Parts: sequence; C-alpha cells; structure tokens
Amino acid sequence: MEEGAVTAGYSADRTEIIALLNDALATELVCVLRYRRHHFMASGIHSHATAAEFLVHSNEEQGHADQLAERIVQLGGEPDFSPDSLTKRSHAEYVEGSSLTQMIRENLVAERIAIDSYRHAIESVGNDDPTTRRLLESILAVEEEHADELADLLTQVPAPSN
Repeated sequence: MEEGAVTAGYSADRTEIIALLNDALATELVCVLRYRRHHFMASGIHSHATAAEFLVHSNEEQGHADQLAERIVQLGGEPDFSPDSLTKRSHAEYVEGSSLTQMIRENLVAERIAIDSYRHAIESVGNDDPTTRRLLESILAVEEEHADELADLLTQVPAPSN
C-alpha cells in the first residue's frame, strides 16, 4: 500500500529504471543550462530569432526534467539534482560555444545524443514499465523536433568567416 503507484504487478527493476531516469534528468538539466547560456550569449545579425529558439528549447528541456523527476518519485526514488555530478551523469556535454553557428551546432550534437540515449532507454525499459516507456517516447519526440529545428537554423545562419 505504501508504494503508491508501484503495485505487485510492476515487473521492471526499479533500481535500474530510477538510475536510467536520473541519468536522463542530468542530461536534461545540462541541456537547460547550455540553452540558457546560448540564449543570453547569442549575438549577430541572426541572433534574435535564434536566441528566442534557444529559450523555447531550454524551457521544454526544463519541462522534461520535471517530468523525469516526478516519475522517479512515483517509483519510490529520489531525483538527483546534485550540481556536483550533473556533467558526469549527463549523456550530453556542456559546451559554451563562441559563435552563433557553434552554439547551434553544439545544441544539435546534444540533441542527437539525447535522441540516441532515449531510444536506448526505451529499448531497455521495454514492456516492463509502460508508463516510463510512454514518458520517454514523448520526450524523444520533442528532442527529434529540436534536432530538426536546429538543423534548419544551421542552413539559415552563415558560417563565420575566418
């Protein structure tokens, strides 16, 4: 009774699922921070629209982090928000970027890493935890949208001249 949403029919390894979700949480939080920095540091002729897109992505990544943390708690775990270990647990890196093009590229690289990470996580969860699988699938869909939007931005922003 005290385990809330986790019933006797829950067949997944909760410890493994919670660890997987905490790694995804770290990835989302690192992405929030990178997008926020890029939002404020974007400069140049194409920066206004790109900075606005970075802010939208940051807010969506924060929403993902909140969903992941909520699911971790539902499973009886504790979301790990420790700043000391975020970059160690994150699948994506925090790269500052020195130009608008580099910022877009770094975010695109991170989104592509997140896409592969979520696909792997979905496969790992399988049918043992359909709620977590659906959550991961919904986040994956948004990450794919982000990657498409960033790829489009790359075609619109001229490469910096040397």
